[in-house]
Amino acid sequence: MDTFFRILRSSPVKRAPGGILGGVASGIAAQFNWPVSYVRIAMLLSFLLPVVSLPMYGVLWLLLPKTDGTIALEQLLNRTTRR
Repeated sequence: MDTFFRILRSSPVKRAPGGILGGVASGIAAQFNWPVSYVRIAMLLSFLLPVVSLPMYGVLWLLLPKTDGTIALEQLLNRTTRR
């Protein structure tokens, strides 16, 4: 699993701090130098297809590292294995 999380950390797209719902849209906007409002609008429009977009947003939130390198899925797995 360490290799998997190391690969995720090397991703150029990071969840940005100060995001509204986990920083996914602001991280994508920062990576591609797009206005964050445009990315948020595109994500809101994609939620019109909730069968695809909501699970994809959840997966991105779990797998995209924050700018400090922490990954939500890794933290969740570490928390459950300690119990």
